Amino acid sequence: MNIRVLGCSGAIAAGYKTTAFLLDHDILIDAGTGVGDLSLDELARIDHILVSHAHLDHVLAIPLLADSVLRMREKAQRPPIQIHALPETLAALRTHLFNGVIWPDFTRLPSADQPVIKLQPFAIGERLNLGGRLIEVLSAVHTVPAVGFAVDGGTDRGHWVFTGDTGPNPALWHRLAEIKLTHLVIETAFGNDEQQLASISRHLCPASLARELAQLSPAQRGLDVHITHIKPGEETAVMAEIAALGLPHRVHALAAGQVMAL
Repeated sequence: MNIRVLGCSGAIAAGYKTTAFLLDHDILIDAGTGVGDLSLDELARIDHILVSHAHLDHVLAIPLLADSVLRMREKAQRPPIQIHALPETLAALRTHLFNGVIWPDFTRLPSADQPVIKLQPFAIGERLNLGGRLIEVLSAVHTVPAVGFAVDGGTDRGHWVFTGDTGPNPALWHRLAEIKLTHLVIETAFGNDEQQLASISRHLCPASLARELAQLSPAQRGLDVHITHIKPGEETAVMAEIAALGLPHRVHALAAGQVMAL
């Protein structure tokens, strides 16, 4: 399995795309603006989209993708693209995106019997089997109902974990202590000068990141930790503050185009 970073920024600017990961060729994990870098053929191969939460920077590409591939999938008689998310997230998509006002209701197009997308609810703790890829739904603590994901690479390869957008979350670390980690993709949306804003918006800053990572077990030292969701133009400052923490892990700023193997 390969996970390709399509976008990992906390906002947009030239060269910056919001959160989206492509697992192999057919599963999206979040669908931010980075999805727009895929070719039409690549878009048409996507069969599943896992959504961490309903905020625009994580779902923006879903309605546009549906419109782009509708005709190709209909002609090829492909089944609907499965959108997997919490019930509250699916309700938000239906109410605020696929409502016939902001965007057509692609859960009923090209027909109610054969739509291009289908909404599939999941629950925290559920393990999804998507074409043989096992993905666990992890808890997250955000301003809206939210989750993270753990992709199981097998006994020898461990898990790729994406925390999603989250503030401090003891339940996450309790679960991660029970599994083998290979890659941890964790957000740090703000610098320490905006700790109050990070707290209010339920994001992390370097100081709170250090407290979260301290909950990893001693056996998990030396982990590959990838920092995501930094705002454009703030990478140097945020990564300098993280470097000053002296964390016992290999810590990197995530980059669009990066590929992680499991």
